[in-house]
Amino acid sequence: MNLEQAILTIPALMMAVIFHEIAHGSVAYLMGDKSAKEAGRLTINPIPHIDLLGTIILPGILMLIGSPILFGWAKPVPINPYRFKNLRLGMFLVASAGAMMNIFLAIVGAVVLRLLEGTISSNINPVFFTTIVDPLLGFSKELIIINLVLAFFNLIPIPPLDGSRVLMSLFSVKYWETFYKMEPYGFMVLTVLIFTGLVGKIIYPFIIFSYSFLLSYKFF
Repeated sequence: MNLEQAILTIPALMMAVIFHEIAHGSVAYLMGDKSAKEAGRLTINPIPHIDLLGTIILPGILMLIGSPILFGWAKPVPINPYRFKNLRLGMFLVASAGAMMNIFLAIVGAVVLRLLEGTISSNINPVFFTTIVDPLLGFSKELIIINLVLAFFNLIPIPPLDGSRVLMSLFSVKYWETFYKMEPYGFMVLTVLIFTGLVGKIIYPFIIFSYSFLLSYKFF
């Protein structure tokens, strides 16, 4: 990954992971849990959301090794499901909120991309195109890809990913402790899946289909 691409990708990644966590915290707040708000996490200020490993170290390593896709995460917002007005519904909505936010941001990126592509055929100033339109085209593409990666990765039903929480919400509360106990093993399984490339084989078909669909869909 060269410097020019990194300049476009890093803001897209930060936007994706921060709004992912804000979505979790905001829906939790609507369901009666004020933990994220009390911790000062319902903010677009990136500093409270920075996770040393997920926001700095891992993206930095991926950049150094020339990875075509930048990946990471923000510090998880504090959630106390036992403060939800409706425990199981609250868990379902809060767990799915992050991925839904990422899909929404991918749609926003696709809409902006289509609007910008419409300016290419017009007689715009070449300097304006080089300095404004072309970088925004690159940013929009990165925004789509990164958000799709985060959405489908987080929906994998392996603890502690959001997908496991969505699955957990479908079971009676008496079984939730079993899911929590599986989290240490889930980390190990995810590590193996990531470093063997198996996670890519699981989610890439969904990413490719969604990316192609968003770029071909007629929004207007």
